[in-house]
Amino acid sequence: MKKLDISVESLVDMIERGDLQLPEIQRRYVWRAPRVRDLLDSLYRGYPSGSILVWDNEAQAPARELQVHEARSTGQAPKLLLDGQQRLTSLAAVIKGHPIHVRGRKRPIDVLFNLEHPEGPPSELIEVEDDSESPVAEGDEPEDAIPDDSDDDESEEALQAKLQRRTFVVASKALAKLPNWVSVTEVFGSLSDKDILRKAGVSSFDDPRYEKYSERLRRLRQIRQYMYVMHSLERNLSYEEVAEIFVRVNSLGVKLRSSDLALAQITARWQHSLQLFEEFQQRCEESWFTLDLGLLVRAIVVFASHQSKFTTVGSIPIAKLKAAWEEAKLGIEFAIDFLRNNADIEDESLLSSPFLMVPIAVLSRLRKNNLSSDDSRDLLYWLLVANARGRYSRGSSETLLNEDLAALFRGEPVSRLIETLRLQFGRLHIEAADLVGRSHRSPLFPLAYLALKAAGAKDWHDGLGISLATQGRLHYIQFHHIFPKSLLKESYEKAEINDMANLAFISGHTNRRLSNREPAKYFPEIAKARPEALPSQLIPADPSLHTLDRYRDFLAARRQALARAMNTHLEAARR
Repeated sequence: MKKLDISVESLVDMIERGDLQLPEIQRRYVWRAPRVRDLLDSLYRGYPSGSILVWDNEAQAPARELQVHEARSTGQAPKLLLDGQQRLTSLAAVIKGHPIHVRGRKRPIDVLFNLEHPEGPPSELIEVEDDSESPVAEGDEPEDAIPDDSDDDESEEALQAKLQRRTFVVASKALAKLPNWVSVTEVFGSLSDKDILRKAGVSSFDDPRYEKYSERLRRLRQIRQYMYVMHSLERNLSYEEVAEIFVRVNSLGVKLRSSDLALAQITARWQHSLQLFEEFQQRCEESWFTLDLGLLVRAIVVFASHQSKFTTVGSIPIAKLKAAWEEAKLGIEFAIDFLRNNADIEDESLLSSPFLMVPIAVLSRLRKNNLSSDDSRDLLYWLLVANARGRYSRGSSETLLNEDLAALFRGEPVSRLIETLRLQFGRLHIEAADLVGRSHRSPLFPLAYLALKAAGAKDWHDGLGISLATQGRLHYIQFHHIFPKSLLKESYEKAEINDMANLAFISGHTNRRLSNREPAKYFPEIAKARPEALPSQLIPADPSLHTLDRYRDFLAARRQALARAMNTHLEAARR
């Protein structure tokens, strides 16, 4: 294996020329904006940031372009990038100004550089991200928001002070207007500092900031000369052997999930299969279901082996994988239709686990997409309860999924799955005590949303029925703290403040109109304009409960109302 020191600039140029591409075994670009921010910060400080692994491919193995490729190929066989895609795509995006979109953000990734950043080591630790994503989020993302850098409990002043201590932040329109913040892409795209310094208020060489800002801009541009160690695998290796190396490298580094490694094993043997999976993934997105490739891989394994673990995926014959893929597509399409049309689940953000789609897909294929009335009724009830109770969102989710799959493949009725839930949780109905301390991250929260939506809940400003469809494709439930957090934080614990009984489903526009007033002050305005709005979201009618000193009593009363509505919704599924 050869080793070469190579600059970021050279690597980015290779990407733009098409001389560095991705093998089919590589997943797509998945980094979110904070990861890009933190990478730039590390390189700016000269910190180590890993190495690059490529394969000098001469056999024209299946490849695809990076997301920032500009198609100026030199005609020679490209090197295939096995480790470093996320870093290099990010760097190419900010250095060359390629728009990179990530899920959950309306605008492409952009990062700002603080010309007035403190000297010395970073003032804050890097947040360690979890692989999981919350299915819901508060409010939409206004154009001047700073969602990736903010803390819900901080005041605006505290947040601004915190951001001023950072060297890089995820861009927002509000920060971009400040003179000391400059777009990283703008710095890399300019040959002169003149316009940047003028925007920062530096108008002459005599300005004491001139030398400091100029030096910092030079250091920022020096990122292009940051040197990576690039390891090159030998040309004579087979594609299958390279795939095995890819799996081992990422397994040892715990960089990829098991589904990513299983995908690599499948695509290494079934060439061009990744394109099939991604085309189907895009079709699902058109139905507003953003499905991870890992779920598609798991569905293939389920239909090929009648169980969900990936341990045997490398030994499943290609012909069997192809047949399983055809079954998986039909099953998942049915599952999406069932979720939308029977359960009123508009997209995947309302699911506590994507695993819930797999038993639905399996049952549909076992019944040849022809479910009886009893099957449909029991399946809907099972789905709603399993979702609300978090059947697959706890530990040993694969084991639990396999238990349900085994029952289905044995030909047992859906009622058997319901009894399994009863054994796991003891009771299936919801009690008010179940909601205590539960926030929007609880699997019970989507059930509350579905129950209120089914009962005709309305937005407090425009009077429209609550729906995810009004939010575009950002895939989350919009909610509002009925008692504003800023008014509660001095007297109540965080768990109480974020209790789901303190959350109402309204649009981001309505949320901003209400500001941070207590309910006793803004409820009368809503009641006068739309008398049905507050009752539709089960707001206790007693005005004495709408003041800060009765907050806990308000929570208790609304929990009771929510629990009743949720049980009504569950029971309606069985009728």
